[in-house]
Amino acid sequence: MRPLPKRDTRIPRRPLLWLAAALVFTLPPMFGTLATWVPVLFLITLAAKFWMEPKGYRVRSTTWKLLLGAVILVAVFFTYGSIKGIEPGVSLVVVLMSLKILEAHTAREFQVMVLGAWILCLCGFFLSQDLATALCLSVAFTLLIVALVQFHRGASGALWSPAAAAGKLLVQAVPLIILLFLLFPRINAGLRFQFGPSRAASSGFSGMISPGSVAALANSSEVAFRAEFPDGRIPPAGALYWRGVVMSQGEGLEWQAQDPPAALPRAAQFRSGEKAIRQWITLEPHNAHWIFALDWPVEPPPGTWLAPGHYLWSGQTIRKPKKYEVISVPAAREKQLHPRERKALLQVPALISPAVRELAQSWTAANPNPRAIVGAALGFFQTQGFRYSLSPGEYKKNDLDEFLFQRRVGFCEHYAASFATLMRLAGVPARVVAGYLGGEYNEFGRFFLVRQADTHAWCEVWLPDSGWMRVDPTSVVAPDRVNLGFASFLERRAASGQPEIRQSALVRNLAQSRIFTNIRLAWQTFNYAWDTRVLSFDAEAQESFFAAAGIADSRLFMLIVRPLLIVGGLLAIYAGWTLLRTKSRRDRVKALYERFCRKAARLGVRRDPWEGPLDFSHRAAQLLPNESERIRHISSTYIALRYSPEPTPSVLSAFAKEVRAFVSMWERR
Repeated sequence: MRPLPKRDTRIPRRPLLWLAAALVFTLPPMFGTLATWVPVLFLITLAAKFWMEPKGYRVRSTTWKLLLGAVILVAVFFTYGSIKGIEPGVSLVVVLMSLKILEAHTAREFQVMVLGAWILCLCGFFLSQDLATALCLSVAFTLLIVALVQFHRGASGALWSPAAAAGKLLVQAVPLIILLFLLFPRINAGLRFQFGPSRAASSGFSGMISPGSVAALANSSEVAFRAEFPDGRIPPAGALYWRGVVMSQGEGLEWQAQDPPAALPRAAQFRSGEKAIRQWITLEPHNAHWIFALDWPVEPPPGTWLAPGHYLWSGQTIRKPKKYEVISVPAAREKQLHPRERKALLQVPALISPAVRELAQSWTAANPNPRAIVGAALGFFQTQGFRYSLSPGEYKKNDLDEFLFQRRVGFCEHYAASFATLMRLAGVPARVVAGYLGGEYNEFGRFFLVRQADTHAWCEVWLPDSGWMRVDPTSVVAPDRVNLGFASFLERRAASGQPEIRQSALVRNLAQSRIFTNIRLAWQTFNYAWDTRVLSFDAEAQESFFAAAGIADSRLFMLIVRPLLIVGGLLAIYAGWTLLRTKSRRDRVKALYERFCRKAARLGVRRDPWEGPLDFSHRAAQLLPNESERIRHISSTYIALRYSPEPTPSVLSAFAKEVRAFVSMWERR
């Protein structure tokens, strides 16, 4: 007996190409989040697979597999110090997937790799939920469907035909995805996941400023928050002081805030009739309690209160994006300072040198008026050769003399801290405020994007005739920093050839081009919409959606039953439509074959009722030798169409043409 040919179980090349393309799109979330060697190893094994597969190479030995697995486990442990947590866990998944790529060699293992790739997509979403990651993982998900379609269709057909089929499947799934997104019950959080310490905890300022603490953020492009002005009242760039935390305990160049602060009485807060500025702010997580608002906030959002110093404090740590509305007024209203508070705001450290004390006393001796003292101090910073620098060098908290009389180079925190200390020495109550200054206005989305690089520190002094007044000593040393905003300030300094921020003219011109600017602003707008409309769609947002849609009853039971009924109904409609379409095609196949049989009977070859299509084709081919090839082709195509799950439109069309050709041949005779 002749042996059956051996079935080829190797991984087909075309599906492997689609799978490789999908795996490449799972890489971006890994870079910058996982240890660098993890995605690099993954990429190397993926490239090695295409060199190994044609030659039949693979990792065969079980001993080698166990050894490599142990090495990987040890490497992950030494890299992260543990195998617990999202980053070590995802790293293990990635490197084990790398081993599977080197080991796989059969069609069955190809399907296992596809399942592993879908797990990588989910892990990538755990690592990052921003828009760029979502787009990359969506492409990867689509390419995995293409790979499966290509795998089951075989190597025949055009290369892009599986992509069209996958696109058709995804388009059909979009309405179901939207319905599940809107109607699936939400408990509390949206689609943001945080399994470990937030990176924002190290990217923003803390409740203390010290030399270099703010300057370290000058090159950070991380988003701090986005702000909208729904009433259209937008202050000028020089007035965009976003208040964060007020620090009243000073040690020369180092200041810190009270933690946790008390709450101001309601009588000291908002009064109707004031000229208010309303803001909608979406704050990124920073693992602290303060939230930001334009100077001066007067009506806190729910769950927050105004702390002494008129800054906002949240009752809960900001561990996920928080959207809130806040009202601010342009100027402070406090006209009285309690003696106990005044005493605290005049305290100075004991280690202040005689030279610093003499400097402050010289301003008091010249004119004891607090406004005159403030003016003299600003004149000192303006005329004594002070420079504003992104890299002023290292200072310690007691290096006030070195900063004021020797180096005279500093960032905003140096000027704010030293100015507040000098004011207290001169008998003027003072404190330091840390927050943000300026921001980039997005014309498309009509919001301000404030980055960590916009972090700023300034000073506030108490004047008996007007109360608290903001004084920013940075404005006299580097006025462009206040008037232009930090980004424009850096651009101007780069254009002037400053060594600390010098960049090529080509890069600078490209960044300032209108096309590049529009693309960047449009991307920021899409990111903002993604954050606020998709990732932040939590239980509260779902309640608002139901209310806007007129769905008053949103009890948990109804929230579960309603989506199930809608989704079940849609699935039933789709299944019925698919069954009807398949049945109509099968009925057409049967009708065409019966037509062929009738024409064959007129030629003298009648099909018996018990005779199957294969036996009938053999007998008809013998009796009609001139048409034997066409008869066999019609019968084999009929069998394929009749017993396939769903007749393929192209094959059905070809079958109809063959039947018509056979009929036309008989009619000509």
